[in-house]
Amino acid sequence: MTTFEQLINLETPDSTSTSIKLLILLTLLTLAPSFLILMTCFTRVVVVLSFIRPALGTQQTPPNQLIVGLALFITLFVMSPVLSDLNENALKPYLDDKISQDEAFDEASGTMKEFMSKYTRQEDLQLFLKYGNYEQPETLDDVPLLALVPAYAISELKTAFQIGFMIFLPFLIIDMVVASVLMSMGMMMLPPVMIALPFKLLLFVLVDGWHLIVESLLRSM
Repeated sequence: MTTFEQLINLETPDSTSTSIKLLILLTLLTLAPSFLILMTCFTRVVVVLSFIRPALGTQQTPPNQLIVGLALFITLFVMSPVLSDLNENALKPYLDDKISQDEAFDEASGTMKEFMSKYTRQEDLQLFLKYGNYEQPETLDDVPLLALVPAYAISELKTAFQIGFMIFLPFLIIDMVVASVLMSMGMMMLPPVMIALPFKLLLFVLVDGWHLIVESLLRSM
């Protein structure tokens, strides 16, 4: 028996099935960043946290790595029930050969649809259903993921900008007060941002700003 024939004989159905599962898992890991950004609450969290720097006027403090890391762990905290559901109902049964690939995908997509539909505005969903020429879904299972995912993403962006607007308001008032005081004193050449920054930091610390912002994010999800 030649070496080539021996290699062919090694390709049993079990080894082929394992190779396919490994390929699917590697593909999912490659697409994981896109799933994380568009199908979880990561978008809302990272956008809201990014509003804090321009509101305070601290430029690069806190750094991007810290904001993204904090947003990632808040996302994992919020999504933990959904991830547990995906693991129990889709991933583990598929790896144990209890369900097929299509059944695992249906279970996973159903779980994600249930989560995303809670925070998707109807007008956003209708927008993508209309221009995608989809039929009006009768149940949640009939909603196509290609329409639900972008609708969920722009709904999250709107919610994040609404929270960001509320973050900006108190600091905007401080900037206006400082600018008015400096102008009345004839100190127009002194940058108001430089004077307002310590007062904004003091206000943020006194009201425990990080706690309030994270709490508002958790309540909104």
